[in-house]
Amino acid sequence: QETYRIRRISSAALCAMPLYDLRPSHFASYRNARLAEVKPQTVKHELALFGRIITLAQREWGVALKDNPLKQVGLPIVHNARERRLEDGELVRLMVAIEGSRTPLLAPAVGLAIETGMRRGELLDLRWRRVDLSSRIALLPITKNGRSRQVPLNDAALEILKALPRDAANGCVLPVSPNALRLAWVRAVKRAGLSDLRFHDLRHEAISRYAEMGLTTSELSIISGHRDLRMLSRYTHLRPVELAQKLAGRSWASERESPAVTSQS
Repeated sequence: QETYRIRRISSAALCAMPLYDLRPSHFASYRNARLAEVKPQTVKHELALFGRIITLAQREWGVALKDNPLKQVGLPIVHNARERRLEDGELVRLMVAIEGSRTPLLAPAVGLAIETGMRRGELLDLRWRRVDLSSRIALLPITKNGRSRQVPLNDAALEILKALPRDAANGCVLPVSPNALRLAWVRAVKRAGLSDLRFHDLRHEAISRYAEMGLTTSELSIISGHRDLRMLSRYTHLRPVELAQKLAGRSWASERESPAVTSQS
């Protein structure tokens, strides 16, 4: 993604200008033009990349700029938070549709996404040499935030992995191309009548399920890899019904007056 983004921004007119001549207005014009073509999140990523390039030039390449012009450019407002969860019966419909897929690795990819919370790219990059079934850990050396992550494997994830054949050629756990997996997913959700469901929603589902199990925020961050707890909160979409069931028969008054509390006092 980073390589593609660099190639894309390299075609911009401002990339032909000397760094010393760049002004905030140049990047503002770039931002406005790109917003007419792509989503705000894409433009935000591109502007951030410009900013990192200029910072690198200042710190390591000896370019004596007075200031980074990107600091004075407003970033697009992004409204892309999703709360899509699998409702009753949807997982069954999805798995039935997947059974008819011509891509046999779609089923384990979906299963692992739901059980581990790994992103599609992380699943496709996973190698057998980094999977320790005895320790129940899958190592991701490079993730979206640039850091490594050890993903704990539950029983269901272990069963999926044990059933997969070992590809000696490249060592991939899921030896399938990103495009083949994407197309297989699109066809499967269409057959299931769930065209609004995205593969990334399975990550939301996984983390939300673990939150409903009672895992702490710190424990969830280990699974998801989030370092920013505000970002993690976007993924933990708890169902109000589940919370209501947990609170059934409980109140602050009853908790204060419980025998355990009374005996301690």
